[in-house]
Amino acid sequence: MSQSTILTCAVTGNLTTPEQTAYLPVTPEQISTACIEAHDAGAAAVHIHVRDPKTGKPSMDVDLYALVVDTLRRERPELIINLTTGPGGRYVPSVDDPKVFAAGTSLLPPEARVEHIAALRPDICSLDLNTMNSGEQVVMNTPANVRRMAKVIREAGVVPELECFDTGDLVLAQQLIADEHLQGPGIYSFVMGVRYSLPFTTQAMQMALSLIPHKAEWTAFAVGRHAFQSVAQAYLLGGNVRIGLEDTIYLDRGQLAKSNAELVTKARRIVQDLGGSLATSAEARQRWGLRPSNQKA
Repeated sequence: MSQSTILTCAVTGNLTTPEQTAYLPVTPEQISTACIEAHDAGAAAVHIHVRDPKTGKPSMDVDLYALVVDTLRRERPELIINLTTGPGGRYVPSVDDPKVFAAGTSLLPPEARVEHIAALRPDICSLDLNTMNSGEQVVMNTPANVRRMAKVIREAGVVPELECFDTGDLVLAQQLIADEHLQGPGIYSFVMGVRYSLPFTTQAMQMALSLIPHKAEWTAFAVGRHAFQSVAQAYLLGGNVRIGLEDTIYLDRGQLAKSNAELVTKARRIVQDLGGSLATSAEARQRWGLRPSNQKA
């Protein structure tokens, strides 16, 4: 590759649980520390969810996000902050009447899903384009709702990271760019290995890549046992990479990662062993068209 590789660390996520690993950051302080350690290990950006400190369950509390964002802006102002907008899009049909929602449904009005984006104005936020089966649930991101979320994101001066789980999501992205709800060419993340999404294969990654503009920035990542294989494959195809406890809790087969920094260190070694290097946050800001770190949100 002629340019350095941008590594994003997804430090806690929405689905990994404290029961699966005791090393999962839960409190705002733990999440902030995980982000700082990941940055110091080589991550140019961090992808952030927050959790209820008492229960460990996912949260959309703006105050919890603010605690993390304020700490990172003070301690590592150069670090690219990427906040999720994924929660609030799940539907579970009741057994007797699928028109009626059952326990586990989390659907929120689109504007409620981006309230923290408008309030905190991070550098980047994820924007999920998928409507898909996810286990027994359905993730719902209709084009109309995505447009409403994109409007809030744009007005906040935040750059959306387009999370695409299948080919239709990539087609939708091009339509949203064509009708000027999104600015092209876009920053894309190919989400692979999630049940009923793009499988992790070289062919699937190449197909996804063929459906975005030639000069677009992109990252691919896979969850579970293919997480590190995806780092290597994305690098070899010219993309950026992602790793973190959101994507895998294992450093190696049967060996729990004790921190996000450990995962970043291994991913960095993979990129370097293949002949590459990691981008700094400053380099990534320039590539992704973000405001300089010394410019206030």
